Amino acid sequence: MTRIMTTETQRAETLPVLRSERLVLRPWRDSDLAPFADLNADPVVMEHFPATLSRAESDAVAERAQAELAKHGFSWFAVEVPGAAPFIGFIGLWAPSFAAPFTSIQDPIVEVGWRLAKEHWGKGYATEGARACLRFGFEDLGLKEIVSFTAVPNLPSQRVMQRLGMTHDPAGDFDHPVLPKGHRLERHVLYRIRREEWA
Repeated sequence: MTRIMTTETQRAETLPVLRSERLVLRPWRDSDLAPFADLNADPVVMEHFPATLSRAESDAVAERAQAELAKHGFSWFAVEVPGAAPFIGFIGLWAPSFAAPFTSIQDPIVEVGWRLAKEHWGKGYATEGARACLRFGFEDLGLKEIVSFTAVPNLPSQRVMQRLGMTHDPAGDFDHPVLPKGHRLERHVLYRIRREEWA
């Protein structure tokens, strides 16, 4: 079985934990892997992604997220609702690795994103957790700008971006380079928010 946990000492001393009114955004645990695989195998959750994920593919995403958190101090955080749900998905910050016009500027590009199990939709968790990530990005990491993007048909995620105070940048909309030409999800919209707008 994939093991993604750091030691208790490492997790307590070096890896950030974000808290909002209802959520804890934290490092990943091995116990997160099975429910994460369930949501990644759900065609409703993955409607705006190219495909559902196998258990091995899902575990690899979690492992990479934990590795990025340990390396850079930010990543997709595992999300729990204390007293209600030990794991509901991820929310966090990520540095895109693909090439697109908006990734070619000199400053590092960091996106805010989320993926939650469908039984936890409609409760404002994505917006609440993403706000905590924006605060962390601007106040703790000193980022100048944070972006978010999604496929054109993904209106629910675009509404979250709007609630976060992010602004659609039509000039930055792009065809996702990892998707084949003509794919139904190829065209993506780009949203931005700068530190001074957040403040």
